[in-house]
Parts: sequence; structure tokens; C-alpha cells
Amino acid sequence: MSEISELLEEVEAWLDQDPDEETRAELHELLEGLLSAASSSAAYAELADRFDGTLEFGTAGLRGELGAGPNRMNRVVVTRAAAGLAAYLKANGHVEEPVVIGYDARKNSDVFARDTAEILTGAGLRAQLLPRPLPTPVLAFAIRHLGACAGVMVTASHNPPQDNGYKVYLGEGSQIVPPADADIAAAIAAVGSIKTLPRGNGDGEGEDWETLDETLLEAYLNRAVGIVEASDMDEDAAIARRRALKVVSTALHGVGGAVLGDAFEHAGFLRPVAVPEQQEPDPTFHTVAFPNPEEPGAIDLALALAEAEDADLVVANDPDADRCAVAVPLPGGGWRMLRGDEVGGLLGEYLAAGDGAKPDEAQEADEAADDEAEERVFATSIVSSSLLGKIAAAHGLGYQETLTGFKWLAKVPGLAFGYEEALGYCVDPGAVRDKDGITAALAVAEYASKLKQAGRTLLDALADLDAKYGPHRTDQLSLRVSDLAVIPRIMATLRQDPPKELGGLAVTRFEDLAEGGQLPPTDGLRFTLEGGARVIVRPSGTEPKLKCYLEADSAERLAAIKESLQPLLEA
Repeated sequence: MSEISELLEEVEAWLDQDPDEETRAELHELLEGLLSAASSSAAYAELADRFDGTLEFGTAGLRGELGAGPNRMNRVVVTRAAAGLAAYLKANGHVEEPVVIGYDARKNSDVFARDTAEILTGAGLRAQLLPRPLPTPVLAFAIRHLGACAGVMVTASHNPPQDNGYKVYLGEGSQIVPPADADIAAAIAAVGSIKTLPRGNGDGEGEDWETLDETLLEAYLNRAVGIVEASDMDEDAAIARRRALKVVSTALHGVGGAVLGDAFEHAGFLRPVAVPEQQEPDPTFHTVAFPNPEEPGAIDLALALAEAEDADLVVANDPDADRCAVAVPLPGGGWRMLRGDEVGGLLGEYLAAGDGAKPDEAQEADEAADDEAEERVFATSIVSSSLLGKIAAAHGLGYQETLTGFKWLAKVPGLAFGYEEALGYCVDPGAVRDKDGITAALAVAEYASKLKQAGRTLLDALADLDAKYGPHRTDQLSLRVSDLAVIPRIMATLRQDPPKELGGLAVTRFEDLAEGGQLPPTDGLRFTLEGGARVIVRPSGTEPKLKCYLEADSAERLAAIKESLQPLLEA
């Protein structure tokens, strides 16, 4: 049988089970293109790409471009994922506990969430659906708060508008890690045609799943307020201090705008002045090239508004509000966005010194965790700054490094605070075992309000960290590619012929992280340079990028390392 005939058979089989009119129309249009001399080669290439394997389910769940075919995000792929998850949960004895489902405001997020609820209930499981598009941290909170055995969040976080994704959490409230990811992937692979799958009732005459009400969000907000409350605090004085801080915020067209504002009001702050063009959810993300606060230009509107408002602080969430960017005014005018490592260091010192409040429920959760660990532990990923380890040691706290991703950080026994440089912070692991851009923004605002009352700023606090622990300068170099095959070629070249020096500094140690050791094997390379400088190179887990993470003890050395890396990668 010819390749075209085989492809056509796959397409016809897909059309036979696809319930979505839009994706069915896409395939019919491409099939018509095959018959046209002018477009047949392009149509074949597009079909071949869409049917070239299946979108891979891993520790990040699913994430990819929306469209028809097994190599895209669509209702068939999501339905099979939900069926595989249901089979996995039932095989592991999770029948009585609910599965919570959340979703953001991207295209089809609500459709994918409803399909998931139908499949789970059709399989005999209890499904609970969040009441509307809400931040990922609310879903992570709901899992622990409601005693669920698992959770699903339909989101592509800060990916481009054409993408969507499917995150899976298990009962402790953190994202899946091996071997659960492989077991769920195997269960998904065993799913046949979705036409034969039983579905729960959702025909408008009553639903077999439970749609949660606003009391869940209220519970999350009440818990979030505990980040800044303390029982020995004069509440009136605290509210006056908080209300003296003026904050500008942006939701970057995501689902965090209203929730962030409500959290600030609940805690006694003034509601942040929101960037109006970016406050409401918009799946096209029309004011930014990429809806990621790390990307150049993404928070320019927020900075301009902060200048006009004479604000003290800017906070920016990504579209699903699990990340938080922070910008501060400069003494001579203008604004500077803080690096994730800088915010991580500030929050680490603030929390380690006992200046941050600890909610009562978090104390109870920590007591349970103390059965496994005798100490409170700070944790960060291997690509983040080494500063947090020094902060933990200075305060007599435990410290642990993990692989990148909060799925690993959340598993650290005794976790009291965790962060990674990609603007992710977990300040209340007793409630949210994931990064949370809402509570992180509250913690930063509380710290900034205390500093302002003392006539100081977050920049002053950063200078204090330099004085106490020595300078820790970090930066990142990313190479975005259109052809994913470029990334493994670069990694293979660096493995076979690692550089002997970078930025004029000799490489004193080279480690291939794929070989494992103290951490599970991962596709990454670590170069330790003289003077303690460091470079880690790894493929991004969520974007078509190769990322290089740099650390040195001065801005000059950091710039020299970065300057030497750029041509090396491009070559």
C-alpha cells in the first residue's frame, strides 16, 4: 500500500470518530487540497505532519497546537487522555474520591474540560468542574482542599495563542512525575475509538458531574490572605501600611486579573491598578507577541501605566496566573523587571527570617510533612541561582535542588518555600503544591509595603543580599527554533565536544545530566567554571527553545559568558 493510501486510511478513521465540526472541516479541506495540482504537495505535507505519531503525554501532560489529527490538540486527543486517566485511577483504586477539572480562557479550554467531565463520569468516577475559567493555582488548591484523587487543568500557560494543553495532577496536589506519567500514557495508548467510550450525561437536563460554586474560590482567597496575616499584628496598622503601597498589575489577557484584585482587597491592600487593555481574558493575546512576562515587551503597557500612576510596584501574571513577574522603579527614573532569581532570593530571605506569615492550615500540613522530614526545607531547581542554598544554610534550614519543574519541587519532603527562575514561586505549599502567581504577588507586596514603611525598597533589600551572601548574577540565553531537530543536534555536539572555556573562564567540570546520579536522568549539560560560575544547557520542556542558564559573581563575567555562548550555539 502506498504512503498516500495509508495516510488516507488514517484520516478516514480519524474523521469517523471526531465529534468536532471545525477539525473535521480542516481535514476535509486538506483532503480536497490533495486533489488539486496547485496544492497537493502542501496538503500532503500538512496531513503527514498532523498524523506523524501522537502528541506525546509526559510529565507536562499534553501541550501543542490546536488542530485536527493525533499530533495536535483536539477533542479526540483530549478524550483519549481523559479515558486513559480514568483507567489509571480505577486501576489504582481511586473510585470514591473526586477528580477536579479546571480550565482557562484559551480557545476550546471549556470544551476540553467538559469532554473530560463526560468521560470521567462515563467511566464511573466522580468529576467536579470549576465554576468558570480560573487560574491554575485555584485548581491545585482545590485538589487538596476537596480531598480529590486527581486534577486536570486545561491550559497552555504562557504558550502562543494557537496552543492548548492538559496538565494532570495526582491527589497530593502536584503534577505527575515518573512512573505515573508512563503508566497514564500506556493507558491512553490502550484506548480505542472514542465512539465506543461511555459518556456522562451533559445534555442540559442535568449533569452527571458536579459544577462547583464560588465558595471554592472564596476558600482559596481566604487561604491566600493568610500569606500576609499574623496573629500578633495590629490589623488596623497593617491595613494602613498595605494601603500606602500602590501596585499596577497586568493579567496578560489571562484568567488571573479579577482573582488577583480580589486577593489584594481581601488582604487589605488597595486593589491594583490594572492595565485595561490586558485585564480581561482574550485567547488571541492581541497586545503581545508572546503572552509570557519573561518575553521582551510583554509588560511594557504595565510599566508605562506604573510610570503614569507613580506606582511603587508592578506585578504581572502569565495567562493562567501560576507565574508572577515583578518590576520596581529605579532611583533615577524608569523601571526594571526583577529576574526570577532575584525575586526568589528576596522571598527566600523574607520567609527564612520569619517576616512572612504562615497560615494555620499550612502549619498543620507542615506537621504532617514533618513525619518525613525533621526540618523546614527550601528548594529550587538546578537551573536557578545557588543563592537560596546559602540563605537556607544561614537560617538553619534544609535545602534541596531538584530537576526543573514544580512537579519535582513539590515532592520535596518538608517543603516550606520553593521557586525556580522562570518566575514560579510556591510560598504556601500546605495549600498549593505548585507555583502560584497570586500568593507570590501578595507576599512580594507585603514585603514591599514593610520596606516602604521603613523608607526602603526592594532594590535596597537586593543590595542587602549582595552584602550578606556575595553577588549572584544570573541570566538566560534562549535559542528559539522552527525545526525541533536542531535542538538534539546542538546537544549532541556539545556532548561530543564540550567547550574548554566560556567567557575567558576555564571549564573546571563538565557533567552530562542524562547520566543521572543524585537526580533522575534529564537531557541537560552542566559546565562549572573557575570562580564558581556556572552554565546549564537544556531543551525547554514547553516551548521550541534551547535554554542556557548562566550564573557568575559579577555582571561583567556574566556578560562575557553570554557573549561566548551565542556564536557557539549558532554555529
